[in-house]
Amino acid sequence: RAMARKQSLLFLLVQGLLVAGVLLVPAPAGAQQFPSNDDLTVMLRYLVEDGEAPAIVLGILESDGSTRVVSYGNGGAGTRQLGPRSLFEIGSVTKTFTGVLLAEMVAKKEVALADPLSKYLPAGVKAPSRDGVEITLLDLATHFSGLPRLPDNQGTEDPADPYAAYTVEKLYAFLSSHQLRRVPGAQYEYSNLGVGLLGHLLARAAGRTYLDLMRERILGPLGMTMTGGAVGGDAAAWMVNGHTATGDRVPLWTFTEAIQGAGALRSNAEDMLKYLKANVGAPQTDLQRAMRVAHEARRPFGDQSVGLAWTTVKFQGRTLVRHSGSTAGFSSLIAFDPDGRAGFVMLTNAGDFGDDIGEDFLRRGLPFAMPVVAVGRSTLERYVGTYEIAPGRNAVVRLERDGTLTFQAPGNVRFQMYAESPTAFYMKRAPSRVSFPTNT
Repeated sequence: RAMARKQSLLFLLVQGLLVAGVLLVPAPAGAQQFPSNDDLTVMLRYLVEDGEAPAIVLGILESDGSTRVVSYGNGGAGTRQLGPRSLFEIGSVTKTFTGVLLAEMVAKKEVALADPLSKYLPAGVKAPSRDGVEITLLDLATHFSGLPRLPDNQGTEDPADPYAAYTVEKLYAFLSSHQLRRVPGAQYEYSNLGVGLLGHLLARAAGRTYLDLMRERILGPLGMTMTGGAVGGDAAAWMVNGHTATGDRVPLWTFTEAIQGAGALRSNAEDMLKYLKANVGAPQTDLQRAMRVAHEARRPFGDQSVGLAWTTVKFQGRTLVRHSGSTAGFSSLIAFDPDGRAGFVMLTNAGDFGDDIGEDFLRRGLPFAMPVVAVGRSTLERYVGTYEIAPGRNAVVRLERDGTLTFQAPGNVRFQMYAESPTAFYMKRAPSRVSFPTNT
């Protein structure tokens, strides 16, 4: 029975803010950080059904070392069933691999963080500087180079594949003519160009291509066999289709040697969980030690700090490490607590996906652990309607086909509600309770 009623806040009490101070605490050591697969599947289903992305794959690492993958949606025509092996463009999450590569090469004394660009550029290519200060490899890795986000000679040969024609020659031409707006090391400014250049310089220092170097130094040792640049052969069928915010399918992006370090990699949850596990806990190998070096906060910006590409943030006494990525048709996020050993990777085929489901649980743990009681359908039907939760802000309560109630606040997707009594419900997606008066 659909009911279109608008009721006051007194009739619908959302208690998330009231309980936040109690609930937002780190999960105890060894405790489960993320909800069950069944609960997560419901959450992903509503994200897909409410139009946030055609497909979502969530890889989870719990503090006890166990991993699991939950997915919902469809990768698109010509792709295999969505799951742990489904491939996505990971966009700027690639930058963290470039940061690890830098740390690994520093440990081997192949390069140094203080090295200037000019040391690795060919003769005849001018390295930008200002007031006599040159850009260093550390400046590139921390986005303190003074270089812009994108070069002004990128061109628009194919707007649907914006990096495909950005050659090394164009990169060198840009560097030779560019005038820095500020002294290197003075201010944070996120730069795809800067980290793409870093990847190119590291490849030159090693005498290898960027992708070959990545396979040899990081992907191969970690067993990430399906991660790389262009996907071909049998793996191509695992590549999902990318989409814009309006649902239009878009082509995969091409990254040249000039910019690969900023966003070229494609991966899946299976491989990214290997990467995630190698980033937490006590390091066991030289590569894992280099990964810890890449985490180290080196320069502050706002309320965060940046290491070798990784961003770190303090939260209730914990240090959380993260990086997001996006291309025209894909969004990704990886985040973890290196000491608590829990984390997640989220892969979607929507270019503007911004839901924080994984990070919510990494930060606060499970919001509630309460029994669920059975409530008759006739009672649930009485709660269906539109409710005013703040002046000018209405939330909608629906009875879904599966017999569950959902709560949808303005600008958000549906959250499933779980009954703790015939009149009180809680959500596992957020630390909130909803109470209905007995005369509803």
